Amino acid sequence: MKLSQIAKKLALTVKAGETGLDAEVTGGYAGDLLSCAMAGAHKGNLWVTLQGHLNIVAIASLDELAGIIVTENKPIAQDTLAKAAEEGIPILATPLTTFEIVGRLWEMGVRT
Repeated sequence: MKLSQIAKKLALTVKAGETGLDAEVTGGYAGDLLSCAMAGAHKGNLWVTLQGHLNIVAIASLDELAGIIVTENKPIAQDTLAKAAEEGIPILATPLTTFEIVGRLWEMGVRT
């Protein structure tokens, strides 16, 4: 399923990296520890986190992730959004909790 379809169905707000919305999502990963995300997320995964700092873009780039969903409307640093836009890594936001978003992604067929 394309990231753009997920964004539309879940009413996610695109904050950066619009050029990457055609990415195919191959699975998902939820977690806030960067070292865990680096080890546990895989190429094409959609990462769900509360983090909004610059290092999330580095992890997404390193792991070749399809995108990042920041939950609970947590603030996302401007330098993070700028770097994501530069690298074409979509960052999407939602007021929902990580638990709620992951449940909805699972129902849509996004699995690990």
